[in-house]
Amino acid sequence: MSLLLLLAAAYLLGSIPFAIVTSKLFGLQDPRKYGSGNPGATNVLRSGNKFAAALTLIGDSAKGWLAVWAATQLGFDLGQAALAGLAAFLGHAFSMFLRFNGGKGVATALGVLAGVDARVAIFSAVIWLMIAYTTRYSSAAALSAAIAAPFAALQFLGPQFATGVLAVMAAALVWRHKENIARLRAGTEGKIGGRKKDNPPES
Repeated sequence: MSLLLLLAAAYLLGSIPFAIVTSKLFGLQDPRKYGSGNPGATNVLRSGNKFAAALTLIGDSAKGWLAVWAATQLGFDLGQAALAGLAAFLGHAFSMFLRFNGGKGVATALGVLAGVDARVAIFSAVIWLMIAYTTRYSSAAALSAAIAAPFAALQFLGPQFATGVLAVMAAALVWRHKENIARLRAGTEGKIGGRKKDNPPES
């Protein structure tokens, strides 16, 4: 398999919108129509269905991990496998099934980190949990974890190509949260556990 074909397949895998699929399976409202409007696990949680949110989280994480794992199984090196993970992340953020819109990519990014190096994923997950627990802002937790991830990769992997790919993914994740950053500054960002009525859709 060529690298280009691998990246195309990873992008298609990443494009699967598990938040939409899960919501339809459980008869829930389209997550793009309430809360933050983001088709991701945190917003599905605002529907009140924790099981649907958990399935969304698992699905979005799994596609990031699977892209990296499949690449390594096909004989690609770690840097190329990390590129496959980045392609899956971009597929989630710019899904061809959602007219090239999509989620913020936090769960998918975590799956990519897990595929590249479990230590980096664990470190980033701990940062996310700490910030989420203390602030109840999922976006603040995601931003903190994204910023921490490249430094963790540099520590555990060293200055190699895969580390650079993870840094690019982290930068893209921060950029995807630009509206959340504005709302955090304005004090209008919705908190974890808030219901639909507490978190009006984004304009």
